[in-house]
Amino acid sequence: MNTEQPYILVVDDEPDIRQLVTEILEDEGYQVEMAENAASARDKKEQHQPQLILLDIWMPDTDGITLLKEWVAEDESLCPVIMMSGHGSVESAVEATRLGAYDFLEKPLSLAKLLLTVERALQASYLQLENAGLKQQLMLDIEPVGKSVIVERTKEQLKRLAQHHAKLLLVGEAGVGKELFARYLHNNTARRDGPFVDVAVGSISPENSAVEFFGKEEAGKIYQGLLEQAHGGTLFLGEIAGMDSETQARLLSALESSSFLRVGGSESVRVDVRVVASTRVALDEEVNAGRFRQDLYYLLNEVALDISPLRDHGEDVPGLLSYYVDYFINVEKLPFRKFSMAAQNYLRNYSWPGNVRELRNLVQRLMILGAGDDIELDEVKAALGSIADEPVLNSSVPEFFNLPLKEAREHFEKSYLEYHFEKNAGSVAKLAASIGMERTHLYRKLHALKIKL
Repeated sequence: MNTEQPYILVVDDEPDIRQLVTEILEDEGYQVEMAENAASARDKKEQHQPQLILLDIWMPDTDGITLLKEWVAEDESLCPVIMMSGHGSVESAVEATRLGAYDFLEKPLSLAKLLLTVERALQASYLQLENAGLKQQLMLDIEPVGKSVIVERTKEQLKRLAQHHAKLLLVGEAGVGKELFARYLHNNTARRDGPFVDVAVGSISPENSAVEFFGKEEAGKIYQGLLEQAHGGTLFLGEIAGMDSETQARLLSALESSSFLRVGGSESVRVDVRVVASTRVALDEEVNAGRFRQDLYYLLNEVALDISPLRDHGEDVPGLLSYYVDYFINVEKLPFRKFSMAAQNYLRNYSWPGNVRELRNLVQRLMILGAGDDIELDEVKAALGSIADEPVLNSSVPEFFNLPLKEAREHFEKSYLEYHFEKNAGSVAKLAASIGMERTHLYRKLHALKIKL
């Protein structure tokens, strides 16, 4: 645990309960701040970034469930939230847990249960932070896997480009690993200790893009946009062709002057950012069709680098299979499995329409759904076949069936959406039509499940 005492925010509209909970927690050595309603809670959460929030469901302005939903949508790394209610019900507890609440406490509060739940929630928070740190370290150490002439040449080109500040456009099919190559470039620059901000451009709706990229000023508060977050580091614009025309114009101005105005702001903000963009479509054709600004295209295309599809360097497939097996064992704690030599040889000659992303998803699917140490050729062929019609393994219960419902549902939804995303050639519009889901909801779901666009 941290040597500094955790900061806890207690949100309750009843003064007596608010004061009692605060005194109990302060007696235990925690730093505590109180909020009497949702408006005050929003302010204090933004100012102090608590490690834990105790949140009442029934409040006069905005109820706790709505406030929790708002926070979860805004912040992927939201601290644990413990819900409290004097009118507890199974429905409220289920809804709060579904939205991401750590636990649910009924009033009148049990002192022992309150302290135990707080302690466990904080431990979970520390573990989450440690895991995030480990994953971040993995991203710093990682480099594109492969010893083929193609991969080695691309890495060497990126190392040379890392010594210069030129804007870079990475061109390649969906799933070839353009983000990974962008990270490799970043990790070899003098900016390596600065932020690497990864933006899936297509996941940002046009109505929100100005605030997302440039931030906003409202009621004396400042929200930093993506450009400010990337100050001193690298901004990676994934699939830049998906950017709306208004944001294209504003981004062009910001990159040309290295400054911009926040939405609602009056003072210019200066930033020092290296921009790397990627595209799976021919941007010059998008320019000719009037869908992409020619001046922005020339600005981003100071240097263009093609990332080859996996079918052009199949000799790297065994190394990639081994890498992702180790990754899912060490990071996601999946049971050990290994590909047989026959399976590896077959996959070396497979066409990989979804490239490295398809390979990664295949390894994950086989490690979750399969049984036994060895992944044999028949199992691989079944997984690459009509997975929607033919289960990979009929004889075994999927591993995620043993998880709690929320986690199992997330595993299924992620695999399901990634499969159909590949099937629809990386098009969100086609994916939405294919699975019968409204695009706005689909964007939120892809973002929540961290599916790269």
